[in-house]
Amino acid sequence: MRNLSQTLIAAQRSDSAVPYVKLEARGSIAGVMRLKFTRLYSGSEADYFHAAAQPADGSLIRARVTPPSDARKLYYQRVAGPGENSDFSQWIYSGQYNSVVVAAASLGAEVSIFWIMSDQKIQRIKSADNGASWSSPELIDFSVSPAINGICAAYKPDGDLALFFADQQTLYVKKYLSGQWQTRAAWDKTTGDLSGVSIVYDGDWNLFVTGKDTAGNFKLWSLIYGDGGAVPSSAWSELKEIATAPAASGYEYRHASLAKPDVFRCFYAEKYGGEQSYSRPFWTHTATGSAFSESLWREAVPFNLSSDYGLALTHHGDYCWLSSPNGVWRANFNSPTLNLSSDVLSLKQESDADSGKLAVELRNDDGRYATLDEPLRTGSELYLSLGYLTSQGNEVSEGQSFQITACEYRSSGGKSSLALHAEDAWSALTGWRARHQFRWNRGSNQKAVKDMLAFVLAKAGIKLEVLSTSATILNFYPDFSINPGENGREVVNKLLSFVPDVIFIEGNRAFLLNPLSSDASCYTYGNAHSIYEGRYAQAELMPNSVRVEGWNTTTGAPIIASVFDWEAIESNYDRPIVIEDGNLGSVAQAQERGESILRKFTIASADGFISVPPNCGQQLYDIIEINDPRAGLSAVKRRVLGIGLLYSPRTSEYRQKIILGAP
Repeated sequence: MRNLSQTLIAAQRSDSAVPYVKLEARGSIAGVMRLKFTRLYSGSEADYFHAAAQPADGSLIRARVTPPSDARKLYYQRVAGPGENSDFSQWIYSGQYNSVVVAAASLGAEVSIFWIMSDQKIQRIKSADNGASWSSPELIDFSVSPAINGICAAYKPDGDLALFFADQQTLYVKKYLSGQWQTRAAWDKTTGDLSGVSIVYDGDWNLFVTGKDTAGNFKLWSLIYGDGGAVPSSAWSELKEIATAPAASGYEYRHASLAKPDVFRCFYAEKYGGEQSYSRPFWTHTATGSAFSESLWREAVPFNLSSDYGLALTHHGDYCWLSSPNGVWRANFNSPTLNLSSDVLSLKQESDADSGKLAVELRNDDGRYATLDEPLRTGSELYLSLGYLTSQGNEVSEGQSFQITACEYRSSGGKSSLALHAEDAWSALTGWRARHQFRWNRGSNQKAVKDMLAFVLAKAGIKLEVLSTSATILNFYPDFSINPGENGREVVNKLLSFVPDVIFIEGNRAFLLNPLSSDASCYTYGNAHSIYEGRYAQAELMPNSVRVEGWNTTTGAPIIASVFDWEAIESNYDRPIVIEDGNLGSVAQAQERGESILRKFTIASADGFISVPPNCGQQLYDIIEINDPRAGLSAVKRRVLGIGLLYSPRTSEYRQKIILGAP
């Protein structure tokens, strides 16, 4: 149950309570602002290596290298106060040619442009005045080879910076500390050739890497070079896989660009060499509230552009910018919030174990919603907060959100209204389908069930939060595959079938808990909090025994374990099910599986509901206590398996329906 103030608890228990429902529309998806990029410049420059940065005055600094047919010349550009009427076509030739790759970084008024030349020189020019003037080229070091496919740089807040470059199969870092360049250092990983690298400093040097593994499979990885944040200074984290494409599939990943305007966002180029070949940018971002070290990235989304070298991402103030040699795009990431609360005519919410829906009707008699645009349109989010008028004013409990799936205009009897249909993040999870195969724990322990759950949920932008866990979900490493085309709901339900744990979704978060029969009650209905209506049923337990079969991979012997509910068997005889799983290698594991399966059936064996004045903080799987002397119930515990809400200011209806299960 969400925490409520004492004044809000008192209000929801009062017989004279005054309802207050807060409903807002925001231009976000899974809690992350939806960026709507507008192209401000379309030029004729050749698509090749490029970079962008924005210093403190907001000017846009762009750099590009021309293709080999034009001697790989290095150009740069500064556009002060960039906007719709800016000229992005004017470039300054640096006098440098045979440049292989280029990178840019800024801090305050200082801007640096780095490049590596075909003779392996690593050079920099620096500006101390937001790019208005530049120093002469500075020789920093030499690369091991001219085969450089990725380079990036970032400043720390104290003025130190680090330059990373991918030289064939090795990623190097060269740091600039207290005004002195340090000796370059190589990473400690073994991969195939790398094809791109990008960086954001945020307590550590956070990297997004593209390239091949030793088997030739293309990969997207996250990586941290430590600076004492999540990783010790000068240490490398493990490579964490974000996406993979088999060597023979024809897919390649290249040219990443990472930034953090709100969450970590990254653009990269995906190339496909099949019959309908393409090369286009894709973008992704971390799940809101997640740390870079968790590597929880949503499924990548294609960007409407054909490009071999991707897009450079930067930001300043209220805007994110994308740049290529021949294009500039801009998006405002501070979309307004629209308060709909006073226009609600009716509202209906239904949430259960694996779905959540919201239907809202808004007044439109004066045509106030005749035109739908940001933030009120399909794809936007509705944030619902239940509350009451209290002694402190209007108070609510926040946490629920739903994505608008349809907008419907209604006209009847001379009246007009707008109906909004929305669904919670279970719908987004169902909408996610694996583009490629994922497989874990085939030959070693890579991800426990909890970690696989977090990975899949993040693909739909959902962050996994832990309330309680079983030991199984933390320590069970099944050989598990996600096949192309499988949707997220199927995968999540399959993973949850291995463990006694459950999840429920609110907003952009999935809450994980292990429901125990010994869980304490968090709220009481029937004394201070009225019950309008109650129905309480106890159904036959089906099944009432579970036989689990596994396989001991060491001895080759079969493993069999059985779990029984003897009281139910005595009443209705044996109603068994049989479960087979080759991942179960011990009797203890088989026994745990049987117990978790029977436990979930036991929770569902009780049925019924109570209708009550809304409890603003009630959540799925809460344990509640019911006192209903009309039905002979005193201090009876039940588990919340569903929540419904009806709200109609016109009829003064404000009612909650709580679906009940066994504790």
